[in-house]
Amino acid sequence: MNVSEKIAYLKGLVEGLDIKAGSREDKLISAVVDVLDSISEELDGLNENAADMAEELDAVSDDLSVVEKEVFGDDCCDDECCCDDDHCCDDECEDDEYPLFFEVTCPSCDNTITIDEDVLDLGKIQCPNCGEMLEFDLDSIEDEDESDSGDGTAE
Repeated sequence: MNVSEKIAYLKGLVEGLDIKAGSREDKLISAVVDVLDSISEELDGLNENAADMAEELDAVSDDLSVVEKEVFGDDCCDDECCCDDDHCCDDECEDDEYPLFFEVTCPSCDNTITIDEDVLDLGKIQCPNCGEMLEFDLDSIEDEDESDSGDGTAE
């Protein structure tokens, strides 16, 4: 039995109690049954909305599948892909595909920003906080990398 059927059953039980019409008991029980009836109607509406939302979500999921196939290709990402990226379609996955990030502190305002390799390769950027031009000396970074890899100890 669903909630609406249970409420109808309760209404039938209340009618069969032979409670004097207009008494306090009659008013109380009638009010409780009316509230339960209202709750039942709202639940029915919520259930209908949930069913409609589920249908719409299925449609969106289907549309997303179509978009994924367009963007990533039909034979994208079998379980045999060598990396753990869900959308990697390269036959040769490399570990260094993920960008490196660097923290740079502006000497003028002491604001620390995070940049990636592409920004670092530009050689300079403007501080987003104060507008100071920040220049990067890539030669010193490469020299440090070479000295670090010499004997395995960092100085």
